[in-house]
Amino acid sequence: MQIDKVDVSYEPNGKVYSFFANGLALKKGDTVVVDTVRGAELAYVVKDVEYLDNYKYAEQLKKVLRIATPKDIEQKKQNIEKEKDIKLKTENLSAELGLDLKVTNAELNLDQSKVVINFTSDGRVDFRELVKKLASIYRCRIELHQIGQRNEAQLLGGLGPCGREICCSRFLKDFDHATIKMAKNQGLSLNPNKISGLCGRLMCCLSYENENYLELMKNMPKINSSVKTPNGVGKVVYNNLLKQTVDVKFEKGDSFEIINFTIDEISNVGDNDGTKA
Repeated sequence: MQIDKVDVSYEPNGKVYSFFANGLALKKGDTVVVDTVRGAELAYVVKDVEYLDNYKYAEQLKKVLRIATPKDIEQKKQNIEKEKDIKLKTENLSAELGLDLKVTNAELNLDQSKVVINFTSDGRVDFRELVKKLASIYRCRIELHQIGQRNEAQLLGGLGPCGREICCSRFLKDFDHATIKMAKNQGLSLNPNKISGLCGRLMCCLSYENENYLELMKNMPKINSSVKTPNGVGKVVYNNLLKQTVDVKFEKGDSFEIINFTIDEISNVGDNDGTKA
């Protein structure tokens, strides 16, 4: 079965989601209204419609409802202003009720029938009274979602150490599993301040090239191991995985010399076939 799939984003340069184009001849740059679990939402087409056979995720796709009208676009602008008011009101009411929470943002669907308020907290929060007060003010369905630090960074956005917009705001749909061992594999500083993202957790990008680094490590000798070189036997003091070179230390009485060799120029002490560690 052939389907018409279109990719959209809820924010310019934001994460991309796929929808049924619903027979509409959509092109990159169009503004559309899509059906989501939260109701109708405004979205931006990031790629022309594709016609695909046997698309395996077809049953998961929701539909594009229509091309956005000027009224839809104006409504979105009004919603953005109202979301600011909802966030401020939620913060004030939380303080009055003595709730220990930090409001991250508020998200209205297009017809203002539902608002989702995201917050962070160190513990569980009984927000039932807060929901009642907000519902009486805004006369719509109120949902409060407690989120983690990574979700907060994803929603708020910002620039990472690389100088680019953080990955979770730009394209990641799911958070990658990152570990300290990945940082060690890549020869990075283990200072938490240097390998943590805006969320305070290990940067997701640590996992991107980890498999490549593991593959490169297979050819490298161990640090402090003895190796044969064109200059004699020395001790390995540093491996450059990307360049596939090795710094070897040679003792000379009370002094020493460090020389850089390519991986093909060295072999383990005792190896006759040039096999690397």
